[in-house]
Amino acid sequence: MRSRFLMCSTAVTLFAALVMPLQLAAQDNQNHHHEHHHYHLIDMGTFGGPSSYFNNFYAGPFFDSGTVLNKRGTLAGWADTPTPDPFPSLCLNPDCFVSHAFQWRDGVMTDLGTLADGWSAQATWINDGGDIVGLSQNGVIDPLIGFPEQRAVLWRRGQIEDLGTLGGNQSVALSVNNHQQIAGLALNTIPDQFSIYDLLYFGSSSGTQTRAVLWDKDGGVQDLGTLGTGPDAYALLVNEHGQVTGWSYTNSTPNQTTGLPTFHPFLWQKGKGMQDLGTLGGTVAQAVNGLNERGEVAGSTTLAGDQTHHAFLWDGKRLVDLGTLGGDNSEAIWLNNAGEVVGGADYTSQCRPGVGGEHAFLWRDGAMKDLGTIKGIPYSEADFINDKTQIVGNSFNCDFSTINAFLWEKGSIVDLNSLLSPKSSVHLAIGSYIDNQGEIAAIGVLPNGDGRAVLLIPCDENHPGVEGCDYSMVEALDAVSQTSPVVRNPSSRTLPQ
Repeated sequence: MRSRFLMCSTAVTLFAALVMPLQLAAQDNQNHHHEHHHYHLIDMGTFGGPSSYFNNFYAGPFFDSGTVLNKRGTLAGWADTPTPDPFPSLCLNPDCFVSHAFQWRDGVMTDLGTLADGWSAQATWINDGGDIVGLSQNGVIDPLIGFPEQRAVLWRRGQIEDLGTLGGNQSVALSVNNHQQIAGLALNTIPDQFSIYDLLYFGSSSGTQTRAVLWDKDGGVQDLGTLGTGPDAYALLVNEHGQVTGWSYTNSTPNQTTGLPTFHPFLWQKGKGMQDLGTLGGTVAQAVNGLNERGEVAGSTTLAGDQTHHAFLWDGKRLVDLGTLGGDNSEAIWLNNAGEVVGGADYTSQCRPGVGGEHAFLWRDGAMKDLGTIKGIPYSEADFINDKTQIVGNSFNCDFSTINAFLWEKGSIVDLNSLLSPKSSVHLAIGSYIDNQGEIAAIGVLPNGDGRAVLLIPCDENHPGVEGCDYSMVEALDAVSQTSPVVRNPSSRTLPQ
């Protein structure tokens, strides 16, 4: 469905599709063997503008998944105000309204504020202590690239803190663990024609070096370095052991296939530094989208020639090629603490000439399982998996005129819309996150086309007495089983570090 590197415009295209009236998928009587709980939907609303968001759906060019709901039931995201974006040539949000980060808990949505009045902020991650990280514009135009400056920020106990940079003009905080260690990126003052951050976010080559950084609870910032002689790196994820993953240039020499230096995924550990995880033969770390508590890393890299890419799992010893479902490409989007990986993979059908059709997959025990799609909708992508192997994502058609959120559990895929009250006015388009209690953060669409961040509470034995809940079970009437139950790709291989 989408390829992350230098493809942030895809998120804008997807959002544009979501805010149009959506054609609901046909719900044929197909599968009577699995039952699912109903869900109670809570609309986060906005701050007076049209839409609200989670980082999984629109996190710019960085990554697609992350923790937006903590164990205390606190949800983090951002929402539009009625104010038009003051910099329309590069809006922070696809609908070009100023947005503020929010915290939601027990029915109360709190505006977390920004570094400058009239400018935007986004929340990307929340830990179990309620610390929220993300980015905020500071009201200053970057003199090097002519676009607004963005700063990594921490919201703690209702206060916003600018985490600063390494002397440059930009930074972003992307994840935070329960020890208040924050992973992200920050620019220094050294000119760099291949600056990762400026190329990804602004399409500019006039910036300075991007560095992977780790902020600690005392406000200190550590430059984690780079691989080889590479000038740039950025950190995406930090686990509870303080391990950090992301990707880094390995040199400064552009490749003929990409026009950029070679870059690889890395795993950083205190006292050991940055470990090169290698690639699957190409020069591009296409995405790094998962890090679990065992130190396993999921993402994708290109194959030799940089024309196709495959999902990978770093299992602590080697880089494992997860293969595809018969097509050319695959991409890992998240993994759980058991090392189970989900994402999207091409199969033999074509969405359009030159683009393979994609199905959501679950990779475990050395095999890629096709999760199928919602009946009547040909393609799908899995966006998150919890530790109970419950999976959420979305099913879509080629032009995105139909996008329906799904839940996969107990071997069955089901349209989440079929598990809501018939009175619901929200069409669920993307399942973004599911915690170990089965609570789901999703993106929905109102009848007028406005997007909404919503929370789905399962009507089950762990959530008794939820107002508006229907505690009866329902069958997966609109699901279609996977087309290829298990694929053991004969070309799959393990590569040494």
